[in-house]
Amino acid sequence: MRLVLLADTHVPRRARDLPDAVWDAVDAADVVVHAGDWVSEDLLDVLEGRSRRLVGCYGNNDGPGVRARLPLVARVELDGLRLGVVHETGPATGRERRCDAEHQDLDVLVFGHSHIPWDTVTPQGMRLLNPGSPTDRRRQPFATFMTATAAHGRLDDVVVHRVTRG
Repeated sequence: MRLVLLADTHVPRRARDLPDAVWDAVDAADVVVHAGDWVSEDLLDVLEGRSRRLVGCYGNNDGPGVRARLPLVARVELDGLRLGVVHETGPATGRERRCDAEHQDLDVLVFGHSHIPWDTVTPQGMRLLNPGSPTDRRRQPFATFMTATAAHGRLDDVVVHRVTRG
């Protein structure tokens, strides 16, 4: 099962649209996971229409329309893999232990908010992934998103993709 992991798209505030590389990945994916800060329901509508399956949550910059349609934390099972998505996990210091305590039922937690790509494993073995942002790199050298595969309860082939404009 091919996954695309997104967060902090901020469309249309930070970009008018997602980069072509992201749309290509979305079109090829079995599941698109979005960790919040959509900013507009329009992008949610388009991603729902183009995705085979969309799993998402709302972020701190999302208004009442997005919040009415998405949960604070989404949980799904993908071929035996227990995956969750949330926007904020708090400061980097102590993140792994906090996430173990707050999300004991998950194998993988995708999060956003910082715009900083992140890939660690908690003391209890949960994988924590932040795909960064494909539209607003902030202090990072590149805008980013992630792809991965899920099969038989495992997450493999996690890749951080650098996004170039133009």
